Amino acid sequence: MKRWLRETWEPAVRRAPERRASFSTPSGIPLEPVYGRATGAADESLPGEYPVTRGIQPTMYRGRLWTMRQYAGFGSAEESNRRYRYLLESGQTGLSVAVDLPTQVGRDADHPRARGEVGRVGVSIGSWEDMHTLLEGIPLSGVSTSMTINATAPILLCLYVAVGEAQGVPMEALAGTVQNDVLKEYMARGTYIYPPGPSLRLATDLIAFTVRRMPRFNPISISGYHIREAGSTAVQEIAFTLADGVAYVEAALRAGLEIDEFAPRLSFFFNVHNHFLEEVAKFRAARRLWAWLMKERFHARSDRSMALRFHAQTAGSTLTAQQPEGNVVRVALQALAAVLGGCQSLHTNSRDEALALPSAEAARLALRTQQIIAHETGVADTVDPLGGAWAIERLTDELEERARGYLERIDAMGGMVAAIAQGFPQREIQEAAFAWQREVETRERVIVGVNEYVSEERVRQELHRGDPEVEARQAARLERLRQARSAEAAGRALDLVRRTAEGGDNLMPSILAAAKAWCTLGEISDALREVFGEHRENVVL
Repeated sequence: MKRWLRETWEPAVRRAPERRASFSTPSGIPLEPVYGRATGAADESLPGEYPVTRGIQPTMYRGRLWTMRQYAGFGSAEESNRRYRYLLESGQTGLSVAVDLPTQVGRDADHPRARGEVGRVGVSIGSWEDMHTLLEGIPLSGVSTSMTINATAPILLCLYVAVGEAQGVPMEALAGTVQNDVLKEYMARGTYIYPPGPSLRLATDLIAFTVRRMPRFNPISISGYHIREAGSTAVQEIAFTLADGVAYVEAALRAGLEIDEFAPRLSFFFNVHNHFLEEVAKFRAARRLWAWLMKERFHARSDRSMALRFHAQTAGSTLTAQQPEGNVVRVALQALAAVLGGCQSLHTNSRDEALALPSAEAARLALRTQQIIAHETGVADTVDPLGGAWAIERLTDELEERARGYLERIDAMGGMVAAIAQGFPQREIQEAAFAWQREVETRERVIVGVNEYVSEERVRQELHRGDPEVEARQAARLERLRQARSAEAAGRALDLVRRTAEGGDNLMPSILAAAKAWCTLGEISDALREVFGEHRENVVL
């Protein structure tokens, strides 16, 4: 401990002072930065040191609180812009953009397959104009933006870059994260467009582009959240997420990047489910296992390459339409588990999300939940405060060991892309989801308000209502854009996207040129479809 204080903690505090000169309890008891080391396997490190079980920074939240990043977006760009301003004024510290299904699968709002879905589960983004409207009045020089987008991630990022340049913010100064994790779409979510090979190329091209041109932007957020929402266990969430991460690392290495050139920029996205102790241990186990993979398998040398940074979101699948006020308690406990597990940023779901998109009031209460945890509970004043607890340490070891077993099976299949092609993770998730549902239906697992403590009383609350005219307005806006732009310039830009896709050069510069030529998201996606084709799902039973 003395060595850690001298060699790790003190240099960190000199570089970035802690939030307060001293920390103590309300009774006046001084709080140390971290408490005594545990016995057993977790006794390998202290915060900020390999294998970072206890946290990736020596000071963690004593230095800086996690980013409070509330996921939001619905209807038109104008409506979503108003919600973003509201959340920022309420104390949110980063933007998190939710886009609708047509945007996720590369269809413009006036495409026949987009009918009925425009603006429903996120904001409709079809062009540079929409992105500009979405971010109007929000200075991109001072805000970190996360975009939950995968198949069309390169296009959305290029639209964001174009808007930043229009604000006078060069791409080198833009900060944020783009999800860009298409592998989990094939096993858990379904918003893919192209086959796995071309999809990996697009993801890797984006990683290479940002590493070399956008030093403050995280090029991928490898997502276990949707794997867990699809019904996986905590062990499967760790294993399948890290296996996806291994596949992306291998693809980036094949593309000519050096491990320590891009690995510090990788980030992760995890679910926070209901079992409090297992969720805290899950994050610690994932950190330790990823550090081991980066050091032993990929021979990373930088400490930053071995540090698993992650965003967490409370579990949407645990929210109930019955007695929705109970969701406030679920979300608070899940958020507390994420903080005790050492997240770098956090989204808290709103109480009414099992019924509709969040109302403004419910979204503010979800944000207040994070703020109360940060400022009133004291859990942010000590690094890894549950470290050393026997149950936590044993669960951490057990989760890591079982996740390693899955990784070995995936390696034997030839890696995650091959495992997905064989339907392995899909079957495992389906079986876990079925087992959970059976326990709920037989009441072996109690869900308050659903299969026990049921009430017939209906809770009256105001729900968010979507604008039924948004689809027509978005279609009209696209038509005006096509009429106003230079058709010749747009055509040349799309031809360049096709030629680049047919060759081997990085696709990002040609997509950025198309975005600046006022090509629409659907047009750019279709240009890539003509070369790459579309993926057809293999049904796994």
